[in-house]
Amino acid sequence: MSKSLTELSKFISLILRHKPSAANIELDEHGWANVDELITGINKVNTSNNIDMEKLEEIVRTDNKQRYSFNEDKTLIRANQGHSIPVDVELEEVMPSEYLWHGTATKYMESIDKEGLVPKSRLYVHLSGDVETATKVGKRHGKLLMYKVNSGKMSQDGYKFYRSVNGVWLTKAVPAEYLEKQQN
Repeated sequence: MSKSLTELSKFISLILRHKPSAANIELDEHGWANVDELITGINKVNTSNNIDMEKLEEIVRTDNKQRYSFNEDKTLIRANQGHSIPVDVELEEVMPSEYLWHGTATKYMESIDKEGLVPKSRLYVHLSGDVETATKVGKRHGKLLMYKVNSGKMSQDGYKFYRSVNGVWLTKAVPAEYLEKQQN
């Protein structure tokens, strides 16, 4: 993805996950934005880097994290997860595997060991289905710290898990007793 498309993608992420008002648009209760309104809104506030439907489709198609989805006729778009604003992206509850993974930075270890994993400004804690993905995520935040999450036990204990369309596992929180630090 070119630098200008990467910048547009980050701006779209801000709009669709956290601040629709940045493009003077509104999301519906499921996080959907009208594509025409999104394009118009971005072009009004971001005149140096205009977007059209072709660029938007390329951003959605080439995003390596698959952050966005169109509806069937491409009149609506939404972020798949990562919202800090209250939306229901219509996630289905899914039974997790025995273990999931959470990659983060060592600077957060004390807080996590004490409080567990909490969503902070987001609606859900994000977990990975494999060590490789969790490693990539964790390295973005600093010196890698990996936690193995006893998701099977959590599920037995009544915690709910969801899987977004791009494969990210989501849950409301992970108490510390379900976490096991891994040696890197």
